[in-house]
Amino acid sequence: MSDIEKIHGITPDLTRENVDRLLALFPDVATEITDPKTGRTERAVDFDALKERLGDVAEGNRERYQFTWPGKREAKRLAREPIAKTLRPIKERSKDWDTTQNLYIEGDNLDALKLLRENYAGKVKLIYIDPPYNTGHDFVYDDDFSQTQDEFNAESGEYNEEGGRLVANPESNGRFHSDWCSMIYPRLLLARDLLTQDGAIFISIDDNEIQNLRKICDEIFGANNFLAQITWEKRYTRSNNAKLFASLTDWVLAYRKSPNLSLLRESRSEKTNSIYSNPDKDPRGPWTSVSYVNPATKTQRPNLAYPLINPITGKTVIHPTNAWKYEHSTYEKHVAENRLYWGQKGENSYPRLKKFLFEMDGAVPANLWSYKEVGSTDMATKEVGDLLGGKFFDFPKPTGLIKKILDIATEKDSLVIDFFSGSGTTAHSVLHQNMIDSGTRRFILVQLPEPCDEKTEAAKAGYSTICEIGEERIRRAGEKIKSEIEAENAQLTLDGTPKKVPDIGFRVLRVDDSNYEDRRKLVDEYSQKDIDDDVDITKMDRSDLDLLFEALPKFQLPYSSKIDFLSGGEFDGHTVYSVNDGQLLACFEDSIPESLVRAMAAFRPRPSYVLVSENGFLNSAARTNFTEIFKQSADEKTGATQIRII
Repeated sequence: MSDIEKIHGITPDLTRENVDRLLALFPDVATEITDPKTGRTERAVDFDALKERLGDVAEGNRERYQFTWPGKREAKRLAREPIAKTLRPIKERSKDWDTTQNLYIEGDNLDALKLLRENYAGKVKLIYIDPPYNTGHDFVYDDDFSQTQDEFNAESGEYNEEGGRLVANPESNGRFHSDWCSMIYPRLLLARDLLTQDGAIFISIDDNEIQNLRKICDEIFGANNFLAQITWEKRYTRSNNAKLFASLTDWVLAYRKSPNLSLLRESRSEKTNSIYSNPDKDPRGPWTSVSYVNPATKTQRPNLAYPLINPITGKTVIHPTNAWKYEHSTYEKHVAENRLYWGQKGENSYPRLKKFLFEMDGAVPANLWSYKEVGSTDMATKEVGDLLGGKFFDFPKPTGLIKKILDIATEKDSLVIDFFSGSGTTAHSVLHQNMIDSGTRRFILVQLPEPCDEKTEAAKAGYSTICEIGEERIRRAGEKIKSEIEAENAQLTLDGTPKKVPDIGFRVLRVDDSNYEDRRKLVDEYSQKDIDDDVDITKMDRSDLDLLFEALPKFQLPYSSKIDFLSGGEFDGHTVYSVNDGQLLACFEDSIPESLVRAMAAFRPRPSYVLVSENGFLNSAARTNFTEIFKQSADEKTGATQIRII
């Protein structure tokens, strides 16, 4: 077993990750540089050597196709920049804390995405977002972290706890589009990493930024991964306030992570099934038909030109100009399976091929969504109002819109993320879709705690932030679904199977600064004397649960992991946390006694990881003894336990 390793509260350096990927592909372009700030020697890419390997692909070509704006370089840097932050658990705001797999995160979504990337990369099947539309009135995020706090305070605007700003973006601003592009770009860069290889992202947007958003998505996801630019009929009545054209539609832009997503289907509806009938009483049930005639001519496809026999009239049928769609051997198979329809009395000039309803695996999604099918903004406002008892949120999305996306782009056990969650429509939709198809989909929502203006109905009703509205909506939506299922189950006969209530809970987490002071050192800066003498740098207001949640990403454990509090019996009153039934054992006490070390080493199933506080060792001898006890308890069957300090 390796020595005890130290983990630290900072997200990965994405620049370093990219450098390592390049050097893995081209080890001969590696060089070393000295960081002027730290004085350390680091591996780097020799770009002159890389050009020699790749050739001067774009060198000297001043005119090239690209999409750029003032601030794009900074937007990329923001996505790569590590942060010393954490997600702190807020148990009192949560619902079904111990059992739920759903998360609601309060805070800036750029920070949240960086934190989620550590333990959710490649695990998210669907991302849906409804970002600010950049109308000049909506708020946008200002991500200029290069300013000092004094500089921040010298400017006008609203500030959140993390130091980020919410500012209006009027069209008079010379950077009107640039600011919006700089806001969305780093978030989409990070979001892509979260998607599974067959995952997809759907983004609601209006006319103001659809052109720019599509170019950004082409760059981040690849133009070949564009799926659709869906037109959603958001209104069905025109506004007489419009001076030119009334806007009745918005867009939903859809991209996939990679070509691994090669087929999309949606559930069939009464409308899609209405074209199927059974005029000849075929025992296989309803069917529709398609033409057997090929658009290509006989000259173009001579191998598909052959005589057919009408089985009802006995006549030989030859098309005068066109070929058939299928080879002769396939035609013979269709005849044997009775798949050719010539009319009830054989009156058709040419046959049509039967397509049976029972063979259809869903329906091909279309890129035009009517309000009758998925709902409108008015319907969404009423939906939220009926649930919460007031008009607390402007322009929410209808659950019908999100449920259609869930139907198209998720499986029953998929993980779904919305990092502009607003009123919580995505969570509501996930819960409802799980009720419909008995799914176990999970959601992660992220929302900045924007304050509710004191003049609004929401503030008068007692809501201080958008997050409080979203959380309450999810609570009420979940309870409504639960009561509906229980009422349905009450009507069952004795031999009926009761319907299961889906997971209607959620853990509330909050983006905050690391639980440790900035004086914290990186692993390679520690000497043995430091380990023996270092003072406690844990912040005074942080709990053991805070420390545990900061550590979870370092072990690739989700924030929804099962957490048990063990204190009696074998641990003799000491506080030990068990994550996922012992996959990780954590103890943050000072000067851990040998008896507790032996109890943790004897725990079964044997933990894969053990996490202790830096002050858990009285001295270097205690550290060595800790390691030896776990070495002695290891065996070939259970393997070694990895020990980390935080």
